[in-house]
Amino acid sequence: MSAPIKSPGNWRLLALIAALLLVMTCLAAVVPDDPVTGTREAIRLTARTSLLLFSLAFVASSLHRLLPGRLTEWVLENRRMFGLGFAFSHLLHAAALVRLARIDPILFDSLTTPVSFIAGGSAYLIILLLAATSFDRTRGWIGERGWARLHGTGMWVIWLFFLINFGKRAAVNGMYWPAMLIIALALALRLLGRWKGAARPAH
Repeated sequence: MSAPIKSPGNWRLLALIAALLLVMTCLAAVVPDDPVTGTREAIRLTARTSLLLFSLAFVASSLHRLLPGRLTEWVLENRRMFGLGFAFSHLLHAAALVRLARIDPILFDSLTTPVSFIAGGSAYLIILLLAATSFDRTRGWIGERGWARLHGTGMWVIWLFFLINFGKRAAVNGMYWPAMLIIALALALRLLGRWKGAARPAH
């Protein structure tokens, strides 16, 4: 989901992110006595971790352009790891959804619609494409121009997907407003970073 990074330490960061996500998701699922409640908690948790990791990848270059420093440079250097971490988080999210469909199909059917299946399936397809082309070899296969178009468009589509899904829940439940603030902040940082980059004088 970003330019390939050569440092092997970044892969250890990805392994750490994946391990933490797996532990947190399993705990969310098994701590409640009711498996349905636990599964729904896992779904909510992975939705939020996916948003956080995606947002870091989404704003990494803009954040560093606006606030250059060691921390933002580290975020930028690890942008690909955050993007792949987001893909893993959303894989866990999908697994939790499948589990809910198996243990309580009536509830699952009441929470989903054909439109949500189509939209969700399209989003997962984009996430899969972005993750698959986040490696040096696959990036080389599609070329720099194709890679830039795919990742540039794909990231905006996923941002819109988060906006719609969290937005419709925030309209009826205030607990989703923090997520909406993150989504709005990500948009603002992305646009400000692009504006600053365009306004920078040529040397």
